[in-house]
Amino acid sequence: QVQLVESGGGLMQPGGSLRLSCAASGNIFSINVMGWYRQAPGKQRELVASITAGGRINYADPVKGRFAISRDNDRKTTYLQMNSLKPEDTAVYYCKAEAYVNSYELDDFWGQGTQVTVSS
Repeated sequence: QVQLVESGGGLMQPGGSLRLSCAASGNIFSINVMGWYRQAPGKQRELVASITAGGRINYADPVKGRFAISRDNDRKTTYLQMNSLKPEDTAVYYCKAEAYVNSYELDDFWGQGTQVTVSS
């Protein structure tokens, strides 16, 4: 139905920056919310940031002031700009889209995940 393809992860030193991208494709009627989650080894998957179709944004407290989420509705893509990276940001980052595949069916779709490693 909907496929999310993520890119931009990698290795970065503390204080550095990375930009993640997530492009949605498939039979999409509309996308309500796009967001980024992360999961570190031995920890729960947690919301990092989300953005609605209208541009309303939420950030998790640990990333406020450092990360910025955006979206390009024409490209069906969301971005996560990560600045001032810390070792505790190390995790697999997952893209999530809450999307309608038709006018009445709303489902959640997940990307494959991309590894972000911040070395100390």
